[in-house]
Amino acid sequence: MGSACAETGANAVTKTNSFLRTVVCAGSVIGVASPAWPETLESTRYGLYGNPGIIDMPSAEVAPDGELSLSHIRFGPTVRTSLTFQIAPRLSGSLIYSGTKNLTDDYDVYWDRSFDLAYRLVDETEWRPAVNIGLRDFLGTGLLGGEYIVATKSIGDKLRVTGGLGWGRLASYNPTSLSFGTRPAITSVNTGGTPNYDQWFRGPVAVFGGLTYAVNDKLTLMAEYSSDAYEQEVDRGIYEHNSPVNVGLNYRIRDSYNLTAAYVSGSKLAFAITGTLNPKKPRVSGGIEQAPLPVRVRPSPSADPLGWSGKWIEDGTDEPGIRKSVAEAMSKEGLVLEAMSLTSTRTEVRFRNTRYPARAEALGRLSRMMSRAFPPSVETFVLTEVVNGVPTHSTVISRRDLERYEFEPAGTMLEAVTFADPLSLQSDRLVAVDGVYPKLRWSVGPYLAASLFDPDTPVRFDAGVRARVKYELARGLTLNGAASVKLTGNISDNSVAVSDAELPVVRRDSSLYSDRVQLENLTTNWYARPGKNLYSRVSVGYLERMYGGVSGEVLWKQPLNRFALGAEVNYAAKRDPDSLFGFDDYDTVTGHVSAYYDFGNGYHGQVDMGRYLAGDWGATVSVDREFNNGFRVGAYATLTDVPFDEFGEGSFDKGIRITMPVDWFVGTPTLEKNDVVLQSLTRDGGARLNVSGRLYEQIRATQGAEIEDRWGRFWR
Repeated sequence: MGSACAETGANAVTKTNSFLRTVVCAGSVIGVASPAWPETLESTRYGLYGNPGIIDMPSAEVAPDGELSLSHIRFGPTVRTSLTFQIAPRLSGSLIYSGTKNLTDDYDVYWDRSFDLAYRLVDETEWRPAVNIGLRDFLGTGLLGGEYIVATKSIGDKLRVTGGLGWGRLASYNPTSLSFGTRPAITSVNTGGTPNYDQWFRGPVAVFGGLTYAVNDKLTLMAEYSSDAYEQEVDRGIYEHNSPVNVGLNYRIRDSYNLTAAYVSGSKLAFAITGTLNPKKPRVSGGIEQAPLPVRVRPSPSADPLGWSGKWIEDGTDEPGIRKSVAEAMSKEGLVLEAMSLTSTRTEVRFRNTRYPARAEALGRLSRMMSRAFPPSVETFVLTEVVNGVPTHSTVISRRDLERYEFEPAGTMLEAVTFADPLSLQSDRLVAVDGVYPKLRWSVGPYLAASLFDPDTPVRFDAGVRARVKYELARGLTLNGAASVKLTGNISDNSVAVSDAELPVVRRDSSLYSDRVQLENLTTNWYARPGKNLYSRVSVGYLERMYGGVSGEVLWKQPLNRFALGAEVNYAAKRDPDSLFGFDDYDTVTGHVSAYYDFGNGYHGQVDMGRYLAGDWGATVSVDREFNNGFRVGAYATLTDVPFDEFGEGSFDKGIRITMPVDWFVGTPTLEKNDVVLQSLTRDGGARLNVSGRLYEQIRATQGAEIEDRWGRFWR
């Protein structure tokens, strides 16, 4: 074995001391191999806080970029549920909801929300460990608060060694003599939700560390020295801390699920189950839709001189037939022809997309249909998408390029097309298609609504049946409605939250609107194009479950500009919870000015400034990461002139939102999607009107930047 170690490790250890040489040789004895460098130190194991770590202690490992995980953990008197998202390759965030029995005198189970962040400072190299810095419970009550700097080093591809320094709760066991000032006491237990800046990296410091060893692809063994003494739990007599050593194992059931079992503090068994998904990896890779027809290459001019002359188009006798055949072919692909213009050299097709979330795929299929439908003289194709009856974006394609690049990479075709606002293009002889309006569309299906984070009952839900209807009366004029019937659930059992703020009750009583047949919305909507790069919406009626009134909006958005501006003004009257159509005695004027920015690489930001439902003034900041398949994860926070102590528990409105496109799961194109909002608490401060059909997301989805992001599907 000694000679084998010398042969395989000689090159690796010539610049190291004898101690490191011994470690490397020991690694070869236990069967580890030298990894390729640099190493990202990715891990799909999640500790007892639901984020990458050993058992109870953090490590410098990160989850694969974009991974979203949900963990459920139980040990001793504590149960935790954690949602973790790898926001970027170096940055991860977690929302943790913990319940501990008998932790306080006020509740049998004390439920606590906390937020964690971890950032990769340094990547691992052959001689250097990866280093992370992290904050635990930095935006909560601080009961789980702790900060750390941690390093992890791989020794081969099976063994990982971790060591770190902890503050706060992570310095409660056997702290060193080193101390960074005085750590202030926790003061936000009653409200929480505010960053406890004055505690970060303050006070005593303790050392922690551990090892993980991957026996095989499924089983990993773990051991750690913990610096958490569980002081609060021990003081309450609900926990025994007999040892700082924790041991455990992790077993991967399959790629998306793993189990953890551990023995912690020398007294408690801990169990965790984690499910993961990565938006970058759809359940059905590539899609299973039917293949489109190929491009029809035109004959040479000498073979069809009449067709290339275009004379037979100019008299217009053949245009109705072409329009009919194009409309029939489009309907088979989930596209609706709304209008068409045709000259001897140019055609514009205005269409509605009812199937493809990747607009590039709709454009690719439509352009191939056009190559088969229009005579050879037509060289320029203009494909204009229509949303709610108004044209939003035009893609101009040379037919010659379409024929030339069909079997080239999609990027080659992208370089040949141009994008434009339809109002900037001249559309001669545009003829509307008969029978497109009016059009009725409806659906009936189940619904599930959840209410989270109530201290008495953390999870409440309603389930029932929801019907939706959209009646397109004319171009730009729609009637939208939704009604639901609750079949079971307990959201209405929530008591109305009490607030010390002198604010009108605008959202605290939302549970009163959940115990009956509910007209969720019923509005007449008018969409228009006031000018180039401008879009507008006016909605009148029952705007949402709790409010009715009038909502007006205008948006400035250029096809390829990362920046957009919008403004919205609403008159809102509160609906009567005891009447299907009646109103209460509260009304208000609310509105916002909004700025939107696409940072690139899927990151989007939004700032809304204005007046909220309770009459408070402030701003909402939102940041989202959108993957090029439409999967979206983001967070928002609202700060207004309502003081934190008057707002009540949570201090200010904030939440996490996730959009899951249905085609990500099923593999066939559909515009359907599921939206999930995890709101910290329902309070009156920072409450905004929930108007459906707002402009930015509808318009952005059809325009150049979003089309480019998914251009790889043009030839699908």
